[in-house]
Amino acid sequence: MRAGSDRGVGPSQRQDKELDLRALGISLWRKKWRIIVPGLIAAGLSLLAVNVIIPKYKSEARLLIEGRENIFLRPDAEKLSGETRDRVDLEALTSQAQILQSRDVALAVIKDLKLNQNAEFDPALRGVSVTSVFLSMLGLGKDALRLTPEERVLTNYYERLSVLPVDKSRVILIEFQSSNAELSARVVNAVIDAYFTVQKASKQDQARGASQWLAAEIDKLRPKVVEAENNVETFRAKANLFVGNNNSNLANQQLTELTTQLAAARGQKADLDAKSRLIRGMLNSGRPIEAADVTNSELIRRLIEQRVTLRSQLAEQSSTLLDQHPRIKELKAQVNALDSQIRGEAEKIVHTVENDARIAGARIETTSATIEQLKKQIAGSGGQDVQLRSLEREAKAQRDLLESYLGKYREASARDSLDATPSDVRVISRAIASNVPAFPKKIPIILIVTLITMFLAISLIVTGDLLRAGERPAGERGPLKSGKPQRSRGSVFRNLLRPGNATAAVAEPAVAAKAAADPAPKSTAIPVGNLALALRRVGEAGRRITVVGAARNVGTTYTAIGLSRALVQQGARVVLVDLALESPNLAVLSTNPDAPGIADLIRGDASFGDIVTRDRFSRVHLVAAGRLEGMDAAMLSSPRLAMTLEALARTYDHVIVDGGSVTETMAPSFAKLTPRAVLVATNLDHPATQAARDRLIAAGFIEVTIMLGNPGEADKQGRHPAAA
Repeated sequence: MRAGSDRGVGPSQRQDKELDLRALGISLWRKKWRIIVPGLIAAGLSLLAVNVIIPKYKSEARLLIEGRENIFLRPDAEKLSGETRDRVDLEALTSQAQILQSRDVALAVIKDLKLNQNAEFDPALRGVSVTSVFLSMLGLGKDALRLTPEERVLTNYYERLSVLPVDKSRVILIEFQSSNAELSARVVNAVIDAYFTVQKASKQDQARGASQWLAAEIDKLRPKVVEAENNVETFRAKANLFVGNNNSNLANQQLTELTTQLAAARGQKADLDAKSRLIRGMLNSGRPIEAADVTNSELIRRLIEQRVTLRSQLAEQSSTLLDQHPRIKELKAQVNALDSQIRGEAEKIVHTVENDARIAGARIETTSATIEQLKKQIAGSGGQDVQLRSLEREAKAQRDLLESYLGKYREASARDSLDATPSDVRVISRAIASNVPAFPKKIPIILIVTLITMFLAISLIVTGDLLRAGERPAGERGPLKSGKPQRSRGSVFRNLLRPGNATAAVAEPAVAAKAAADPAPKSTAIPVGNLALALRRVGEAGRRITVVGAARNVGTTYTAIGLSRALVQQGARVVLVDLALESPNLAVLSTNPDAPGIADLIRGDASFGDIVTRDRFSRVHLVAAGRLEGMDAAMLSSPRLAMTLEALARTYDHVIVDGGSVTETMAPSFAKLTPRAVLVATNLDHPATQAARDRLIAAGFIEVTIMLGNPGEADKQGRHPAAA
């Protein structure tokens, strides 16, 4: 098998076309006035336009949204809890921006600045233009005469006003455009003033409404509080549940006091009993009495002093007198008498302490009896006490609610009476008049229009060169004066040989012309596998190929089958479609020879899944021609056929079409279906082969590869060519 190409479909030829920057630069330089002149015209027209347009001046102001509530005006609960009201979320920021654009603010600004008397905001004041009437008739604009004066002014006001929250901040930007710089600044400042007025009125309305509601509720609560407190006092008097000190029940208070007295009496009795036992023990044992109650007695103290004196005299006399001396006896008798007196006084003291103990015991008994009686009384009044506490709770709740309402009423009344209510917004900067127009920006507009015009001119020139380069055959790229063909100077593409492919059968324009003039051209024989490899390398451009013959019986079907199997062996998914309407042969290779084909699908007798079968000798998928009764060459122009091939191209890596022998009427239809063609011929350099190639190129194929077929190969094997 031999192969040749007019524009480079070969295994060793580079199929991709790349942009020749040098040729592109030369082409643009030769046509530079086609770029410069439109650019200068566009610059002049844009300069005229920006000078005719009425300039617009923009003024802006910035507001900071923050919680500036006066601490002295906050409710007591917020003061005690320490809650802050300075947090402003994104929703609050957007809400404030919407208030700035509200109709109330707009109407206040319009009234304050008398914008309804300005022709810039009310076009009806300067008359209706023909252009606006024409646009309104086409539905592209509003008829100013059909709108009310207020609607006209508001529409133009909102078209010029812009209120935008600044990203990642609590700042709102207010912008306004007008043909009058002073007016734009005054409008922005008027918007701010009207916004503050609306906010102040809103807060005062809230405070006034709250005070009115609270006043009504207070009037309702006062009689309820009086009634609840009267119920408490009436029930307390009826149930004898009087209140003592510390707002406690009188019986409970008495019980507490008696319990305290009982404990004191018991302690006193225990103390007196201990003293009497101690003194009695000393008296009975004859020991000296050293109790505090005895020694603290004045009489006993004097008796003890006299005894001490007598004993000192006795001791003094005993040193000179004997025991039987009358003086000694007298002194001893006096000492004994004093001891008897002391003991007698001690007995009296003991009796006194014992009597006090008896009195304390009697007090204990009396107090205990009284306590028991009070306990019985309290136990009997338990239910009444519970009912009394319930009435007291109800009265306290009503009283607390009334006091709370009174406090809130005083706060609301104070806020309503304030002349300046604090706002949540602070002005960062007010608007000032600008002397520089915001629109139009003359220099940027002129530059942009000029550059865009020049870019469009460059695009048109490059596109024209590309189209002309794609329409010229390889052998018609502009003759040289010597008569040898050359590449057109306007072409911005070049074909590059892929290095390392020594077996390429590539014919560039000059080589192809030489081959046509040489009576004995030389071609290099290449296997189908190399052609398949070349198609794999070109990517998207090699996915759909039509195999056609320069004449009948040149091995077209044999070549299509060999190319499909070679692509499959290289890992591609391939489908082979039989569109050889004169001699369809692929059905004999199918695993289901009786399956419907492409003609049945176009007629609507079969579905897409019914027509795809498998090659018995490879992994190639086949689509047979099917029943061709009533189907002619017009089938190739069927939209359904084009959609079918498009669907196959989306499913498979390569779609190979067996087109049979080429004819002038069928070639354009195949060119619309596939961009590449493989021309099978028995003689590469025969004039009929060259003519067939030229017809295919003229029909619209972007690449045509000439393969030398071998129609006798199948006969040597004893099989139909389709089975080879």
